Amino acid sequence: MLKLLIVCALAAISAADIPEEEDVLVLKKSNFEEALKTYPNILVEFYAPWCGHCKALVPEYAKAAGMLKAEGTDIRLAKVDATEESELAQEFGVRGYPTIKFFKGGEKENPKEYSAGRQADDIVNWLKKRTGPAATTLNDVTQAESLIADNEVAVIGFFKDVESADAKAFIKTAEAVDDIPFGITSDDAVISKFEVAKDGVVLFKKVHMFSTISEFLISPLQTAPKIFGGEIKSHILMFVPKTATDFQDKMDQFKKAAEGFKGKILFIFIDSDVDDNQRILEFFGLKKEECPTIRLITLEEEMTKYKPETSEITAENIIAFCTDFTEGKLKPHLMSQDIPDDWDKNPVQVLVGKNFEEVVFDPAKNVFVEFYAPWCGHCKQLAPIWDQLGEKFKDNANIVVAKMDSTANEIEAVKVHSFPTLKFFPAGEDRKVIDYNGERTLDGFTKFLESGGKEGGAPARDEDEETDVCIIWLLFNFFSNHLV
Repeated sequence: MLKLLIVCALAAISAADIPEEEDVLVLKKSNFEEALKTYPNILVEFYAPWCGHCKALVPEYAKAAGMLKAEGTDIRLAKVDATEESELAQEFGVRGYPTIKFFKGGEKENPKEYSAGRQADDIVNWLKKRTGPAATTLNDVTQAESLIADNEVAVIGFFKDVESADAKAFIKTAEAVDDIPFGITSDDAVISKFEVAKDGVVLFKKVHMFSTISEFLISPLQTAPKIFGGEIKSHILMFVPKTATDFQDKMDQFKKAAEGFKGKILFIFIDSDVDDNQRILEFFGLKKEECPTIRLITLEEEMTKYKPETSEITAENIIAFCTDFTEGKLKPHLMSQDIPDDWDKNPVQVLVGKNFEEVVFDPAKNVFVEFYAPWCGHCKQLAPIWDQLGEKFKDNANIVVAKMDSTANEIEAVKVHSFPTLKFFPAGEDRKVIDYNGERTLDGFTKFLESGGKEGGAPARDEDEETDVCIIWLLFNFFSNHLV
């Protein structure tokens, strides 16, 4: 007993040596290994104080830390200032901010990359799935009701036999979805309570309950928000107004086509009349008047869009389109606006898809480009500074400061995964690209340009680097709260 008390006391002393801010452990090289010994499961955010995405994450990260601490779990959240702790950042391959890694079982080697959303519930759910079962076994009605009440969205599988093929497929799906809690039950009282007549899956959302057939999360036809973190990275979207007279016919054709691509392509319906979905249309370069229409997107190392050659929505056309995609016969669809008449008349030049290559790969010019989105808050904050930068270098014959609306223009040479993205194209024949990773200030940009892209720059990331999740959240947080 005395030995146990001594061990506990030593652990308490060790824990006390690690400072906290809003329930988040503050780690440095000097206490990192001690933290791993004291807390077996730690999610660590490597951040930069000046990073806008890092600042936006702070309240939700702290909220998640408080939730886990209050529950008394052995999971803790921590943070590392990567600009101060450069050795730690280098050791764990930190090249962008924030980088979030999960250290499980006190092991320092091979931490898992965090891959879910940036709300507190997303973080907590992801961590619980990494440290517990993919689907919670619900043995009575109270447990089922608690799962539903405690989460904005929850999914429950109702199976008479939890060892059946459908139940196992459900568990496999649960393992692939990071940020939604799953439950599974074979209890007669629970099945009766929710009036499930046969084996099936129900998605519960606050205020609403949606029910489908047993193949719900296993089949490719889904429109539930946030269920896009799984293994299927190719998504086909049908944009159609739900008020259209032929809406049901279009949906029937879409569903029929979906049957042959289970496990390969997710089929998603977007109501093009809903205001909240307009950013999704913008992302694909679409207007309401162009709907109904079909687009396909891949979310692998990079996001690539595809457009069918025909506008007629039939099962046969969709099947042919998807088949060509799976066989690698389609070419990406790259959007471009027309070149404005005054594109080079202002200190900040305006680039579009049609003039991008000519401008940025001019061997006599050093070109600094902001890839932005009109709706992006960070881009709006950067705009006056970027204008000042253009004004400062407008008389420099060798330097071009430019910007491109990446929601309306796409190029093969550069894949934009977050906004704003800043890239430098130095003069020369080798088509070199340098990422800007310094401070987003006039002084920082000036030093970067005057140093030829050396101060505050880094080689462009390899295409197999992790992509920023913000565009994915842009797309899928706007998918409607309707299931079909």
